[in-house]
Amino acid sequence: MTDQKADPKKLFIRTYGCQMNVYDSERMAEALGADGYVQTDTPDDADMILLNTCHIREKAAEKVYSELGRFKGLKAEKPDLKIGVAGCVAQAEGEEIMRRQPMVDLVVGPQTYHRLPAMMEQVKQGEKALDTEFPEEDKFEHLPKLRGQKAKRNPAAFLTVQEGCDKFCAFCVVPYTRGAEVSRPVERILREANELVERGVREITLLGQNVNAYHGAGPDGDWSLAQLIWALDKVDGLERIRFTTSHPNDMSDDLIDAHGTCKKLMPYLHLPVQSGSDKILKRMNRSHTADSYLRLIERIRAARPDILISGDFIVGFPEEDDQDFEDTMDLIRAVNYGQAFSFKYSTRPGTPAAERALVDDAVASERLYRLQALITEQQRAIQNAMVGQEVGVLFEKKGRFDGQMVGKSDHLHAVHVDGPELQPGDLKRVRIIESGPNSLAGKLIE
Repeated sequence: MTDQKADPKKLFIRTYGCQMNVYDSERMAEALGADGYVQTDTPDDADMILLNTCHIREKAAEKVYSELGRFKGLKAEKPDLKIGVAGCVAQAEGEEIMRRQPMVDLVVGPQTYHRLPAMMEQVKQGEKALDTEFPEEDKFEHLPKLRGQKAKRNPAAFLTVQEGCDKFCAFCVVPYTRGAEVSRPVERILREANELVERGVREITLLGQNVNAYHGAGPDGDWSLAQLIWALDKVDGLERIRFTTSHPNDMSDDLIDAHGTCKKLMPYLHLPVQSGSDKILKRMNRSHTADSYLRLIERIRAARPDILISGDFIVGFPEEDDQDFEDTMDLIRAVNYGQAFSFKYSTRPGTPAAERALVDDAVASERLYRLQALITEQQRAIQNAMVGQEVGVLFEKKGRFDGQMVGKSDHLHAVHVDGPELQPGDLKRVRIIESGPNSLAGKLIE
């Protein structure tokens, strides 16, 4: 009688929030892959469901509990199904998650997911596993070194270089869920970048809660983000470099210079300002002013005139009055954003702003509508101005129509092109022929 190989265990991961969570989910999949799990696209046939959560959005914890509730029937049908919660809500809520949803087997914070295999051993023994510590060891060094099939399918990849935040903005939970600022050593980042390139990656986006505050240990002392970018510039096969998210206070001279001189550094910068009112910025504990931000934008554009600026805005922050909001609108008009993310303020328990009186919800909603209309107007004008221009496009996947491929331009616009011969990973020159609401259409340049 011949032994039959057991079917692999299936892992379903649902990822919420930022690019760092996308990166973390990939690494958790790799950590569990070493334990015999392969990923599936549906929770229905999974042996393990893992929710990688984000605490930035309003009522984030309640939404996680609601999502978990949807799996109760599945858990009843499959008693051996394991359910875990990871990420920032896991860090903030801890054992409360297991108390409210006893079917949860595992809760792991964003700094301890390298311990997942050991935690799964606890779960196999019928125990609950909880780890929301901020360990001293480098989690990245305790994860599998191979990046596997994901990188082979996608020519663009994320690479976390910095985590945590020391800024303590009054509205933000990141310092409490991700901890203090920590930067990975240069040698380890370069090693991972080379591994990614060996697997077909041509574009890397460097990630960090405050990525431009990077100060990782290099061969001759701590390196800045600009020094790291120049080292990555020398990696053969790596064609494009991006980074996100930045803080205005950490846009150093050498980083601004890199935007003007490093050909692999793409002309796109996400630089959140949050408000155009100095009063509100002070109440937010942002430690920059509207004027200092505008002068910074001028310096960046002097170094790289074609750069596309993206930003973040919070509308209806406590004590924001009509003039504060108009100051924000004036700043937006002055900058001319190619893209921006904007939200109504919502309370995050445990943050300094949580105790303050809220702006009337109807007033905040009307302000958000006006702000988003202005951002949309600017975004579409910039996209319309791209028509007729020649851009580089890194193609990533098939489009909705036969023979169509979709990729990202130098400025991070989605571009679709009719090109049956194109393959993921192709980097081509394209002439833009049409501008849509959220994407561009182009034609290959012969």
